[in-house]
Amino acid sequence: MKTLVLLGIVGLVAQLVDGSLGMAYGVTSTTLLLAIGTNPAAASATVHLAEIGTTLASGASHWRFGNVDWKVVLKIGIPGAVGAFAGATFLSWLSTELAAPVMSIILLGLGLYLLIRFTLRGLDGRNLGKPLRKRFLTPLGLVGGFLDATGGGGWGPVGTPALLASGRIEPRKVIGSIDTSEFLVALAASLGFLFALGSQGIDFAWVGVLLLGGLIAAPIAAWLVRHIPPRVLGSAVGGVIILTNVRTLLRSDWIAASNTVQIIAYIAIAVVWIAAVWYSVRRHLAERDVGGPVLDKANNPAAESEARPDEPAAETA
Repeated sequence: MKTLVLLGIVGLVAQLVDGSLGMAYGVTSTTLLLAIGTNPAAASATVHLAEIGTTLASGASHWRFGNVDWKVVLKIGIPGAVGAFAGATFLSWLSTELAAPVMSIILLGLGLYLLIRFTLRGLDGRNLGKPLRKRFLTPLGLVGGFLDATGGGGWGPVGTPALLASGRIEPRKVIGSIDTSEFLVALAASLGFLFALGSQGIDFAWVGVLLLGGLIAAPIAAWLVRHIPPRVLGSAVGGVIILTNVRTLLRSDWIAASNTVQIIAYIAIAVVWIAAVWYSVRRHLAERDVGGPVLDKANNPAAESEARPDEPAAETA
């Protein structure tokens, strides 16, 4: 019973973070399952089965709050499902030990870029609203889905920073679209695991409590991302990506840092991260007080129309 309660709490917290920042449900939940002795394939299968329900609820909540771009969902979600099925099917003999540090270096670079860009410049609107092309979204979905299935998480950490870095879609819609498309990824991965493993090693009681916690958190997270300013959200996401991937690198065989070095690194990153978010909040408040840039009102279309009563409302795609 104690384990079930703990898993329910983890499911709630993981979905709250994932629904607000577009990542971390799979990584958080899988890490706990591995820590209590679950084999990697069964842990990833358990999490993905729970994610079928949590991503469906999260997608519905994000759609309710206007956080979803359905064209992006389809263009990235379908190839993501293909990659996830392949990753789940071949997990029994595919190793991600080498791929994990390489991907962490790439993601760390993206995280640094996002943290610096959003903290110092806010959301660049020069490309905002331009369509995201299939030649960008298709390979992104394939890689993200494959890594998500083989590593127990990765759809958000791969997809969210890449879409944010494109500057073509506002942060809340990046997160809403990634969370919504993850339903297709979770469904395909689960089918792949059931095809390859059957139900071996999967505890459906664990699936149920993870799902319950996620269902409670999904609408709360969707509401939060609707009301968090893009600049602040971008800084927050950048910090999550940096911290997560530095942790992976420090613990990899490439570096194998001591506990002391790891603690010092985490503290240093946390200090910089907190300072960046604090600066972003201050800049957002200052720009809002002086009638700030239109882009900082991207989460509040009503405020935009009030600021320009003489102009007709822009059509939405």
